[in-house]
Amino acid sequence: MTQATNKILVPIDFSEQSLIALEQSYNLAKKYQAEITLLYVVEDSGMIAKLFSHKQHEDLKSTIQKDLDKLAEDTAKKSNLIVNALVARGNVYEQINEVSELINATMIIMGTSGDSNLKKRFIGSNALRVVRESHIPVITIKGKEHRKGIKNIVLPLDLSKETREKIGMAIHLSKLFNGAVVRVVSVLFTTDEFIVNRLTRQLGQAKSFLDKEGVECSAEIVKGVKGEDSLAHCILEYAEKVDGDLIMIMTQQELEFTKYFIGSSAQEIINHSTIPVLSIRPVLRKDTTLFPNPY
Repeated sequence: MTQATNKILVPIDFSEQSLIALEQSYNLAKKYQAEITLLYVVEDSGMIAKLFSHKQHEDLKSTIQKDLDKLAEDTAKKSNLIVNALVARGNVYEQINEVSELINATMIIMGTSGDSNLKKRFIGSNALRVVRESHIPVITIKGKEHRKGIKNIVLPLDLSKETREKIGMAIHLSKLFNGAVVRVVSVLFTTDEFIVNRLTRQLGQAKSFLDKEGVECSAEIVKGVKGEDSLAHCILEYAEKVDGDLIMIMTQQELEFTKYFIGSSAQEIINHSTIPVLSIRPVLRKDTTLFPNPY
């Protein structure tokens, strides 16, 4: 195995969901010609951690390192990839993001319980925090069963300029996975003619650009019932209908408002989707148009 230039970080706590995320990382790592880095974070907060002596902490870290090294070895044999193992100590989501920057990771893939109140395992309460603060794409995986590859990419679009950045990533992933179909979808909660026309026009322009790039795609407007349906519910329902393998979302759409903002719809999708969710943080720039030809 030759040294890979791309790196995928997979947080591990040995729970079933984190191991499912690890298995899902194989195919993406092969497509990206990437090596995998496993990361276990020993939390140093809380009453129990404070009762531990320095030696007990070091002994625990040594035991975990051995278990993680064994998992890395088994994973390397199973996937035929380069797999590294790191144990860090500190705040879980901070360490995940710090290590991702330290190793110059291309992407983070992590399991999530989908319950932001669950604190027994770090994949519960910390997944949203990792997504919120990460500067690189994060794939969160909640469901138990997934296809090995990607055949259908669900691409929700709204009228904000930042969501257009997803189109470039969708094109990249479609070509990476041998022509995965991009399912562009917008949710409409109003009959206001101005908004309907704008949304319809943007959807058509997005489809036209994807067509020109040689990407097989579809474009659909889903009507939601205000007061009954949420945006996230409509997107998740659509993703299930088209047998989606990946949902792409933007995590912060008001970059000027706050540095670490994640919208309620993004949170709901991450928490409730059984389909893997790819979260992308928009780039702060004056011109948020992704392509030379503005929409």
